[in-house]
Amino acid sequence: VVIGVIGVWDPAMDTASQVLVATALAVLFGIAIGIWAAESPRVERLLRPLLDTLQTLPQLVYIIPFIYLMPVSRIPGIIASVLYAVPVVIRLVTNGLRGVPPAAVEAASSFGASRAQVLAKVKVPLARDSIMLGVNQAIILVLAVVVIGGLVGSGALGDLIARGLQRNEFGEGVVASIAILALGIALDRVTQGQRA
Repeated sequence: VVIGVIGVWDPAMDTASQVLVATALAVLFGIAIGIWAAESPRVERLLRPLLDTLQTLPQLVYIIPFIYLMPVSRIPGIIASVLYAVPVVIRLVTNGLRGVPPAAVEAASSFGASRAQVLAKVKVPLARDSIMLGVNQAIILVLAVVVIGGLVGSGALGDLIARGLQRNEFGEGVVASIAILALGIALDRVTQGQRA
C-alpha cells in the first residue's frame, strides 16, 4: 500500500523481481552447498576461508569485477547480490543440519534409513527453522545490494536512489528509500510467516 501511495509501483516491482531472482539463486546455491558442508567436515574447512572473505568484503567490491566483464545491466547487480547473500545461507544451513539432535539421526538409522533418507526425512525437516532464517537473511542482504546495483545500471529503485544521491534530488531518493524499506518489511514478514 505504501509503495502504491508514494507512486513508485513500477520500479518497486522491477526491484522485487530482481530481489526474488537473486534470492532464489542464493538460496538454491546456499542450501546445496550448506548440505554438502554439513555432511563433509573437509568441505566445510575448505569453504571457511572463502566464506569469511565474502562476508567481510564491502558490498561495492562485488560489483566492480562484473562492471568490466559485462555490459551495464541488471545482471551484475544480481550476481553481486547472490555473492553477498550466499555465505550467510550456507552457514545457517550447515549449522542447522549440524544442530539436529543425534538421537533423531540414530533412531532413523537404526530403522534402516539410508544416509540420503536421514538427510531428506530427518535432518532437513528438523533444521527447517534455520533454513528459513537463511532465506529471510538472503532477502534482506540482497535488498542491501539493490542501491549498489543502481550505480551500475540495474534500474528500478536502486537507480532512483543513485540519481537522488548524484544529482541532489533528495526527494526522489527518499521516496525510493521508503519504497525499498516497505518492500523489505513485506518480504521479511512473508518469510517470517512461513517459519511460524
